[in-house]
Amino acid sequence: MKRILIALATYNERDNLPPLIDEIFAAVPEADILVIDDNSPDGTGDWAQSFSSSGRRLKLIRRSGKLGLGSAVLEAMRYAADSGYDYLLNMDADGSHRPQYIASLLQKSAEGYDVVIGSRYIAGGGVENWAWYRRLMSWCINRYARLMLGLKTRDNSGSFRCYRVELLRRLDTESVVSRGYSFFEEILYRLSALGASFAEVPIIFADRRFGQSKINKSEVFKALWILFRIAPYWTKTR
Repeated sequence: MKRILIALATYNERDNLPPLIDEIFAAVPEADILVIDDNSPDGTGDWAQSFSSSGRRLKLIRRSGKLGLGSAVLEAMRYAADSGYDYLLNMDADGSHRPQYIASLLQKSAEGYDVVIGSRYIAGGGVENWAWYRRLMSWCINRYARLMLGLKTRDNSGSFRCYRVELLRRLDTESVVSRGYSFFEEILYRLSALGASFAEVPIIFADRRFGQSKINKSEVFKALWILFRIAPYWTKTR
């Protein structure tokens, strides 16, 4: 049986995490869950520590502070590679990624794809309860990533993905520049350079259950600048 690790990066997700954990274990009881918590002030890490002590298949990495979403996913990639997992499935911890789609991502991965993306932007996919400006911002970032990085996939900014860990072991994690939201576009670019095969399966992205989105205009502009810096035609001219 293939070993599956599901990664959840958390910062102030105390209300969202417990029901999500239950839903994940109901969907894939054979999986392990890794929570990477950035010292959440609301006690998310304390709850995860208590839950992991109960004997359920949940593991916790507690970090010293808010170190960035991208760096948390990199931490999960290293953990999966070092711990002998076959697949790493990353998803948001705020309830916007529904566990009901995990099976379709794993099924597609089992067909031999290195990276399977839960996609909002292919037939059958979409978003719920987004204002027009969020839709526009997401469309622009994905269009920009396809243009600058030469990516062929449609949803390059979403984090709901399944990675084949054997490929991640070949990734030079020290070369990854992004630590925030541009990480998800950059990692596709880095894995593409390693010859990765990609597939997308449709998902409906639902807005977070509790709390507010952590992305802001500053994060968006920083992400666009980082993608510009790593773009192939730009790096060749420096």
